[in-house]
Amino acid sequence: MPVASRSGSAALLSGVAILTAQVSITLGAALAKSVFAQSGPETVAALRTVLAASLLALLVRPKVRTLAAATLGWVALYGLALGGMNLLIYEALRRLPIGIAVGVEICGPLCVALAGARSAREALWPLLAACGLAVLIPWPGRGHPLDPAGLGFALGAACCWAMYIVFGRRASRAGSGTAVALGMLAACLVTVPSALAAHAALPPAPVWAAALGVAMLSSVFPYLLEMRAMAALPARVVGLISSAAPAIAALVGYIALGEALTPLQLLAIALLITAAAGCSLQSRPPVARIEDEPPL
Repeated sequence: MPVASRSGSAALLSGVAILTAQVSITLGAALAKSVFAQSGPETVAALRTVLAASLLALLVRPKVRTLAAATLGWVALYGLALGGMNLLIYEALRRLPIGIAVGVEICGPLCVALAGARSAREALWPLLAACGLAVLIPWPGRGHPLDPAGLGFALGAACCWAMYIVFGRRASRAGSGTAVALGMLAACLVTVPSALAAHAALPPAPVWAAALGVAMLSSVFPYLLEMRAMAALPARVVGLISSAAPAIAALVGYIALGEALTPLQLLAIALLITAAAGCSLQSRPPVARIEDEPPL
């Protein structure tokens, strides 16, 4: 087989792997949401991060002793941002459709892109995302307003995603596998105390099983899929595929949970996706998985 043909096939398979990882992450979110009635989002977030940290530690076997103290500090900050993001997005999912919550959350990396914009043209994409958010705001008199608290939690998750990107670029010095494994461990420092503060009771066995499924679908399985796929594709292509996350979330929410969105909400998601895709196509430096693609 010619080299060009082999490289093309590898790129296609890598693209399919990243898209599959996106679907897996969203299925994990839908599974998590389905057990919120039995155990609150704080408990599910805590179980998910603890189980994911344990599984990733076994798979990656991070070598902590070889890391500089400064790198460990960035990994800790990266993990705390990850924990905050997981906790807040679960709080948002309890109050909002999955497609809306993910659409708002994607504004985090768009704000980072806006901060690094060097021209007015690059700044247009985050402004387009702001238009999408304006459509979602529960203005007075709207027939089916969204929960303001849910939107607030989703925006909080977006802020954590932005910090996740900034800290992740520093944490990547530890290596992507080590940073993800140790970062997930640090995330437990956010989620576990939050569950205890909510006076969460010990969840029943079905919730533990669901949490294990969430950890596999949202953390471990996507990591295994993308660990090599990311290296075979340009950052712009990876970002373009990832920008479809709100659309995938809306589709999974409709199929798995019966979450039908209004035409205005679909318009808002389309604006957010367009903004994310535009930013990805104009991005210059390559990015690593831990920088821009957090598990939901």
